[in-house]
Amino acid sequence: MAFPVLLDTCAIYGAGLTDLLLTMAEKGMFRPLWSDEVLGELHRVLVEAGIDKDAVERRITSMGQAFPDARVTGYEALIPHMACDENDRHVLAAAVRGGAAVVVTFNLKHFPKTALAQYELTAVHPDEFLLDQLDLYATKAVEAVVQVPASYENPPVTVAEFLDLLERSGVPKFVRAINAII
Repeated sequence: MAFPVLLDTCAIYGAGLTDLLLTMAEKGMFRPLWSDEVLGELHRVLVEAGIDKDAVERRITSMGQAFPDARVTGYEALIPHMACDENDRHVLAAAVRGGAAVVVTFNLKHFPKTALAQYELTAVHPDEFLLDQLDLYATKAVEAVVQVPASYENPPVTVAEFLDLLERSGVPKFVRAINAII
Protein backbone atom coordinates (compact mmCIF):
# COMPACT_ATOMS: atom_id res chain seq x y z
CA MET A 1 0.00 0.00 0.00
CA ALA A 2 1.24 3.49 -0.85
CA PHE A 3 2.58 5.89 1.78
CA PRO A 4 -0.42 7.68 3.45
CA VAL A 5 -0.30 11.49 3.33
CA LEU A 6 -2.87 13.91 4.75
CA LEU A 7 -3.18 16.92 2.45
CA ASP A 8 -4.06 20.09 4.35
CA THR A 9 -6.46 22.53 2.71
CA CYS A 10 -3.68 25.00 1.90
CA ALA A 11 -1.77 22.31 -0.01
CA ILE A 12 -4.74 21.60 -2.29
CA TYR A 13 -5.91 25.18 -2.70
CA GLY A 14 -4.09 26.02 -5.94
CA ALA A 15 -5.34 24.03 -8.92
CA GLY A 16 -1.91 23.46 -10.46
CA LEU A 17 -0.33 22.17 -7.26
CA THR A 18 -3.40 20.05 -6.56
CA ASP A 19 -3.30 18.58 -10.05
CA LEU A 20 0.37 17.71 -9.64
CA LEU A 21 -0.08 16.15 -6.21
CA LEU A 22 -3.06 14.09 -7.30
CA THR A 23 -1.37 12.99 -10.53
CA MET A 24 1.55 11.79 -8.43
CA ALA A 25 -0.90 9.95 -6.21
CA GLU A 26 -2.50 8.35 -9.27
CA LYS A 27 0.96 7.10 -10.20
CA GLY A 28 1.15 5.34 -6.83
CA MET A 29 3.79 7.64 -5.34
CA PHE A 30 1.69 8.15 -2.19
CA ARG A 31 -1.86 7.70 -0.95
CA PRO A 32 -3.72 10.99 -0.42
CA LEU A 33 -5.94 11.49 2.59
CA TRP A 34 -8.37 14.27 3.51
CA SER A 35 -11.49 14.73 5.57
CA ASP A 36 -14.89 16.22 4.86
CA GLU A 37 -13.79 19.15 7.04
CA VAL A 38 -10.68 19.73 4.89
CA LEU A 39 -12.80 19.57 1.74
CA GLY A 40 -15.44 21.84 3.29
CA GLU A 41 -12.77 24.37 4.14
CA LEU A 42 -11.41 24.06 0.59
CA HIS A 43 -14.89 24.69 -0.81
CA ARG A 44 -15.35 27.76 1.38
CA VAL A 45 -11.99 29.39 0.62
CA LEU A 46 -12.23 28.76 -3.13
CA VAL A 47 -15.74 30.26 -3.31
CA GLU A 48 -14.57 33.22 -1.17
CA ALA A 49 -11.71 33.68 -3.65
CA GLY A 50 -14.26 34.11 -6.44
CA ILE A 51 -14.16 30.66 -8.02
CA ASP A 52 -17.53 29.60 -9.40
CA LYS A 53 -19.36 27.46 -6.83
CA ASP A 54 -20.31 24.82 -9.42
CA ALA A 55 -16.68 24.56 -10.56
CA VAL A 56 -15.54 24.12 -6.94
CA GLU A 57 -18.13 21.41 -6.38
CA ARG A 58 -17.06 19.61 -9.58
CA ARG A 59 -13.43 19.74 -8.45
CA ILE A 60 -14.18 18.31 -5.01
CA THR A 61 -16.51 15.67 -6.42
CA SER A 62 -13.91 14.54 -8.96
CA MET A 63 -11.27 14.35 -6.22
CA GLY A 64 -13.55 12.03 -4.27
CA GLN A 65 -14.34 9.93 -7.33
CA ALA A 66 -10.66 9.60 -8.27
CA PHE A 67 -9.64 8.69 -4.70
CA PRO A 68 -12.61 7.05 -2.97
CA ASP A 69 -10.38 5.72 -0.19
CA ALA A 70 -8.89 9.16 0.61
CA ARG A 71 -11.74 10.24 2.87
CA VAL A 72 -10.94 9.88 6.58
CA THR A 73 -13.91 9.56 8.93
CA GLY A 74 -14.35 8.96 12.64
CA TYR A 75 -11.69 11.43 13.76
CA GLU A 76 -13.97 13.98 15.43
CA ALA A 77 -13.53 12.64 18.98
CA LEU A 78 -9.76 13.14 18.65
CA ILE A 79 -9.98 16.86 17.80
CA PRO A 80 -10.03 18.22 21.38
CA HIS A 81 -6.96 16.15 22.25
CA MET A 82 -4.72 17.52 19.51
CA ALA A 83 -2.00 19.88 20.73
CA CYS A 84 -1.48 21.85 17.53
CA ASP A 85 -2.97 25.17 16.42
CA GLU A 86 -6.64 25.22 17.38
CA ASN A 87 -7.78 25.88 13.79
CA ASP A 88 -5.87 22.83 12.52
CA ARG A 89 -6.74 20.30 15.20
CA HIS A 90 -9.20 18.69 12.80
CA VAL A 91 -6.37 18.19 10.29
CA LEU A 92 -4.11 16.49 12.81
CA ALA A 93 -6.99 14.38 14.15
CA ALA A 94 -7.81 13.20 10.62
CA ALA A 95 -4.14 12.43 9.98
CA VAL A 96 -3.94 10.35 13.16
CA ARG A 97 -7.19 8.51 12.46
CA GLY A 98 -6.23 7.92 8.82
CA GLY A 99 -2.83 6.50 9.72
CA ALA A 100 -0.94 9.20 7.85
CA ALA A 101 2.81 9.42 8.20
CA VAL A 102 2.97 12.99 6.89
CA VAL A 103 0.81 16.11 6.84
CA VAL A 104 1.56 18.24 3.78
CA THR A 105 0.94 21.88 4.66
CA PHE A 106 2.23 25.38 4.08
CA ASN A 107 1.32 26.11 7.73
CA LEU A 108 4.22 24.34 9.42
CA LYS A 109 3.98 26.60 12.49
CA HIS A 110 0.51 25.21 13.13
CA PHE A 111 1.95 21.71 13.58
CA PRO A 112 4.78 21.82 16.14
CA LYS A 113 6.97 18.73 16.35
CA THR A 114 5.92 18.22 19.96
CA ALA A 115 2.28 17.86 18.86
CA LEU A 116 3.18 15.36 16.14
CA ALA A 117 5.86 13.21 17.77
CA GLN A 118 3.54 11.04 19.86
CA TYR A 119 1.73 10.04 16.65
CA GLU A 120 4.94 9.44 14.67
CA LEU A 121 3.83 12.12 12.23
CA THR A 122 5.73 14.92 10.55
CA ALA A 123 4.49 18.09 8.91
CA VAL A 124 6.16 18.82 5.60
CA HIS A 125 6.04 21.89 3.36
CA PRO A 126 4.74 21.04 -0.14
CA ASP A 127 8.09 22.07 -1.65
CA GLU A 128 9.96 19.57 0.53
CA PHE A 129 7.32 16.90 -0.05
CA LEU A 130 7.64 17.25 -3.81
CA LEU A 131 11.43 17.12 -3.57
CA ASP A 132 11.10 13.90 -1.56
CA GLN A 133 8.83 12.45 -4.23
CA LEU A 134 11.33 13.47 -6.90
CA ASP A 135 14.11 11.71 -4.97
CA LEU A 136 12.05 8.56 -4.49
CA TYR A 137 10.33 8.40 -7.88
CA ALA A 138 12.25 10.62 -10.31
CA THR A 139 10.78 9.16 -13.49
CA LYS A 140 7.19 9.26 -12.23
CA ALA A 141 7.63 12.80 -10.88
CA VAL A 142 8.90 14.07 -14.22
CA GLU A 143 6.10 12.23 -16.01
CA ALA A 144 3.56 13.94 -13.73
CA VAL A 145 5.07 17.38 -14.40
CA VAL A 146 4.70 16.76 -18.15
CA GLN A 147 1.30 15.04 -17.91
CA VAL A 148 -0.52 17.75 -15.95
CA PRO A 149 -0.06 20.67 -18.38
CA ALA A 150 -0.69 18.33 -21.32
CA SER A 151 -4.18 17.76 -19.87
CA TYR A 152 -4.98 21.48 -19.88
CA GLU A 153 -6.93 22.50 -22.96
CA ASN A 154 -8.63 25.80 -22.24
CA PRO A 155 -6.22 27.47 -22.30
CA PRO A 156 -3.42 25.11 -23.27
CA VAL A 157 -0.40 25.29 -20.97
CA THR A 158 3.21 24.43 -21.72
CA VAL A 159 5.46 22.63 -19.24
CA ALA A 160 7.42 25.88 -18.77
CA GLU A 161 4.21 27.81 -18.01
CA PHE A 162 3.12 25.08 -15.61
CA LEU A 163 6.45 25.25 -13.80
CA ASP A 164 6.06 29.04 -13.53
CA LEU A 165 2.63 28.45 -11.99
CA LEU A 166 4.08 25.96 -9.52
CA GLU A 167 6.82 28.40 -8.54
CA ARG A 168 4.22 31.08 -7.84
CA SER A 169 2.27 28.46 -5.87
CA GLY A 170 5.11 28.18 -3.38
CA VAL A 171 7.28 25.28 -4.53
CA PRO A 172 10.34 27.01 -6.08
CA LYS A 173 12.94 24.43 -4.96
CA PHE A 174 10.99 21.66 -6.65
CA VAL A 175 10.71 23.74 -9.82
CA ARG A 176 14.49 24.34 -9.84
CA ALA A 177 15.13 20.62 -9.34
CA ILE A 178 12.76 19.67 -12.18
CA ASN A 179 14.24 22.32 -14.48
CA ALA A 180 17.68 20.78 -13.88
CA ILE A 181 16.34 17.45 -15.13
CA ILE A 182 14.20 18.42 -18.12
